[in-house]
Amino acid sequence: MSQPGAYEIITERPLPLLLLGSAGFLSAIGARIVDPLLAALASEFNTTISVVSLLITAFTFAYGCNQLILGPLGDRFGKLRLLLGALACYTLFMFACALAADLPILIALRACAGAASAGLIPTCLAYIGDAVRYEDRQVVLSRFLMGVVLAQALAGPLGGLFGEFLGWRGVFALLGAGGLVVGLALAARLRHLPDRRHNDSTFRRAAYSVLIRHRPARLLLIVTVVEGILLPGSFPFIAPYLVDQFGLSYFAVGLILSCLGLGAMIYTRYAAFLLQKLGEAGLVLYGGLLIAVTMGIALLLNRWALFILVEVALGLGYFMLHSVMQARATELLPDARATAVSLFIFMLFIGQGLGAVLMGGAIALWGYGTAFQLNVAATLALTVWLANYMRRTAAAQAAC
Repeated sequence: MSQPGAYEIITERPLPLLLLGSAGFLSAIGARIVDPLLAALASEFNTTISVVSLLITAFTFAYGCNQLILGPLGDRFGKLRLLLGALACYTLFMFACALAADLPILIALRACAGAASAGLIPTCLAYIGDAVRYEDRQVVLSRFLMGVVLAQALAGPLGGLFGEFLGWRGVFALLGAGGLVVGLALAARLRHLPDRRHNDSTFRRAAYSVLIRHRPARLLLIVTVVEGILLPGSFPFIAPYLVDQFGLSYFAVGLILSCLGLGAMIYTRYAAFLLQKLGEAGLVLYGGLLIAVTMGIALLLNRWALFILVEVALGLGYFMLHSVMQARATELLPDARATAVSLFIFMLFIGQGLGAVLMGGAIALWGYGTAFQLNVAATLALTVWLANYMRRTAAAQAAC
């Protein structure tokens, strides 16, 4: 793994950040748009919410598993070409979802849409890694992530609004139309944009071997699993905690949870300032502390209104910490960047899956309070270790 800047950097043409951000928006909103439509879908197919929730599982599972296939394809054929193919498949399967005759077919099509969506955000991250020098990369990544953050914040309201007036079929058709527009815009510019690719075999086992053998890369991937367990793996359990502990309505809980998007947007707005003032180690330290401290205070004071601040802190703190991990992932293997970033995303999804199981088990054994307190303690430990590790690696790189 080389020092930043050791490989060729694309600087000849402006970065198509609007197109990349639009692709990220489509991926993120495609994953979350079903959430507010579950009741309508259950009524349509005369079944329960738990059965219809398989639409979410199918999308997420296919998204995570397909990372290991699409990463090498992006390195072999070009990241923008892979992005265009993924957009074409996303468009096709979203339109097909709108025409699904029954629930099993819709679940299968959602899985296909998730597999296609797997080629959007990771591929964009890898392309930005090729195009932008490391010292500027985290700021550019934060601008790209604005599309993802907007999707996460707007998925609930937009899904409910469009679902009310267009029906669930209309929502899927609208996503398909969005994919078509972004895909056509990318196709029109594709020939004029640099797009690094390899001429050797598609699946290079050597790339995975290098990542596994190289200690810093191996550590980052392991920590990514832990991050997934402690943070995004536990976030979903705040909603049932608020309902169970305070008797809040689902609508009120939804409004509280939407504040996570507000915190994330604060990060994307001030990313350059925060990086300049704190550095990577400081972003990790203060991001993790912000999550743990606000969550710990809310649990101790046991007031539901404090969870508005908790959600803002989760959005801001998580993006502060995760953006550093994400930027480091784009430099794990500069000569096969799509493979490295896809493996990073895959490990994050593994962590999220494990986190849901572990957090659910802890809640069943000890209740919400103890489970969240254990999570806070583990998050503090991870934060301190990771910040110290970032400082040591930065010092070692400076010494070289």
